[in-house]
Amino acid sequence: MEPTRTAMLAMAGLVAAVVSTTALSTAAPSLISMPNSDRPSYDFHDESCPNLRQMVHDAVEEAIKEDIGVVAGLLRVMFHDCFPQGCDASLLLSDKFWSELNMPQNRGIRRNAVYLIESIRVKVQDACGPTVSCTDIMNLATREAVMHFEVPGYEVPLGLLDSRAPAPRDNVEQLPGPDFNATQLIQSFKTRGFDITDVVALSGAHTIGRSSCGSFKNRFGENADFVRWLQGTCARNPNHLQDLDVTTPEKFDNVYYNNLKEGKGVLNSDMALTRDANTSWLVDGFAQDQGWFFSQFGTSMRKMAHLPSEFGKNGEIRKYSCFWANFRGPEGPTADLAASA
Repeated sequence: MEPTRTAMLAMAGLVAAVVSTTALSTAAPSLISMPNSDRPSYDFHDESCPNLRQMVHDAVEEAIKEDIGVVAGLLRVMFHDCFPQGCDASLLLSDKFWSELNMPQNRGIRRNAVYLIESIRVKVQDACGPTVSCTDIMNLATREAVMHFEVPGYEVPLGLLDSRAPAPRDNVEQLPGPDFNATQLIQSFKTRGFDITDVVALSGAHTIGRSSCGSFKNRFGENADFVRWLQGTCARNPNHLQDLDVTTPEKFDNVYYNNLKEGKGVLNSDMALTRDANTSWLVDGFAQDQGWFFSQFGTSMRKMAHLPSEFGKNGEIRKYSCFWANFRGPEGPTADLAASA
């Protein structure tokens, strides 16, 4: 039986005890089953590309120096790629007919994060040949971005393959929306094997990043000073990009949860976590204990990285670009556009 919010706040050291013994969401996903017993594994590239992790680390650190927002971009790229049909880098595919990036659910994804993944692919391929998928690079780069803020590292399966086509529209439309309430969030995440603790922990990714006014305009009219401030800001500049953490927008920390407790969550889906007894006690706990949040965030991200994809068996390693499948050749979609002109 889950503890109530009151009990949690009253019992000193409860959170610390929980963390020191076992996390609430600790089910360790097994490696995705594939025909070859050595694929995937956590050390899959150790022999074929021994400097892979260092190359990814260096590229991500350099990108963060230029724009801290690339961290939020990588987190969103990974989540929006893995949630629809498992981690397969389908989100990155650019096609004249159909691209996931053009769907409303993916509006506002930072292109510098997308380009960073491709730039790393070029460096890795130059050093190791076409041995590392864009999917592996995406997952490793996201992990490195999170670890920049001293979040504990988490395991990601390596040896995953890239899809040859974007995810179906129906799958992309299953992504949880910024206007969801807690029940909708819980049910949405449950379809991918996540529990309530995962929902609240992964929402903590909003400790860094920004959102357009359209993502929270459904809140305009609420009788709250903070919402009136948001509405006024957007009225003055409809193109305004609002920091999701209004207190420490360039730090990955637990202040996001303290903001929620003060009524300063930007998205409806953020504030919804404080209005439901199933989630509010976790908001309180993560607000009190950043170590617990960091630990659980890593656990939940590990589960995200392990979401199975059918392209684990039928995919490829994109050797020309992360933005198109190999059958398009070295010129990619531009050749199709030229031919149809």
